[in-house]
Amino acid sequence: MKVLMKGNEALCEGAIRAGCRFFAGYPITPQNEVPEYMSWRLPEVGGHFVQAESEVAAINMIFGAASTGVRSMGSSSSPGISLKQEGISYCAGADIPFLIANVMRGGPGLGNIAGAQGDYFQSTRGGGHGDYKLFVMAPQGVQDMIDFPTHCYEIAYKYRVPAMILADGIIGQMMESIEMKTPEIDPKNLKEPDWALGINNTGRPKRRVTSYDLREGMLEKMVLERVKRYRELEKEVLWEEKMTEDAEIILVAYGTSARVSATAVKMAREKGIKAGLFRPITLSPFPKKRLFELASKTKDFMAVEMSLGQMVEDLRLSINGKANVHLHAKPGGSLIAPEEVFDSIIKVTKEGVKDYATIK
Repeated sequence: MKVLMKGNEALCEGAIRAGCRFFAGYPITPQNEVPEYMSWRLPEVGGHFVQAESEVAAINMIFGAASTGVRSMGSSSSPGISLKQEGISYCAGADIPFLIANVMRGGPGLGNIAGAQGDYFQSTRGGGHGDYKLFVMAPQGVQDMIDFPTHCYEIAYKYRVPAMILADGIIGQMMESIEMKTPEIDPKNLKEPDWALGINNTGRPKRRVTSYDLREGMLEKMVLERVKRYRELEKEVLWEEKMTEDAEIILVAYGTSARVSATAVKMAREKGIKAGLFRPITLSPFPKKRLFELASKTKDFMAVEMSLGQMVEDLRLSINGKANVHLHAKPGGSLIAPEEVFDSIIKVTKEGVKDYATIK
């Protein structure tokens, strides 16, 4: 069955279908439809919605709910996610799995309410204090918004890490026809995790959830044990390729930038330029191994980002000097035009500009 849905609403429905039964949030544009939708939809399925007094309060409510094993979720946009960072770090330190969505807006500071991609570093580098990582997925359309929550919860609970869906204001606000293809999960059929506090302690040893242990050497032990899971998490990397087999230049982009880049690649192919597209679906872990392989036969790569250029750093690290890495960037919450990206492709492939970078 196909339905017409807005990205933010699809995100909510996807989370509920994945078994989410607790949401705490605070309004901020352009993700306001998320708490609004959850406020009436969660009670319909026996879940609980809390309009928190702040972003800080919301993330700590999620900490409490998720520690019982209940599939929990929060969402915000850029500066709101910044306020949640301490709580996210605490959840990571306590090995608490939950889902959080960032519908990015322009920055820094208050910025504007337009879609942007300036939160890449914040999302893929942990964002808060200490040594930890998130599992991060980047949707490029409304179908991904409804499909990704199920996978995020599966990974989060498998590895006991927080998971993030990193969208942007354009994807959150756009409407598209989507399929409700993800099976609905009844939380009653989910086995209570052996670490969770649970609802009833009768008949089993007491459990304890904490983000710290002040005994000598215990923090190091906890962090190193977590690192083992982060290494295993590398197996969960996902990406998509289009026309990379014979490409002389490969555009690397995620989210809305990937949609724009797909059009630019089509324009280039129509002009006889062998362009391809590589879309990281997981930003953390990043598909570095596959990009390194592609660099053996393709000598030019171009990161396309709605930021000053952040993902380009991971692209450079992945390719490790085997090929040229270029950048087409546009910050400040401004949408990139396919024609602009096509012009950058011309600069590299026809004019031979080395170390090409443009910020428009």
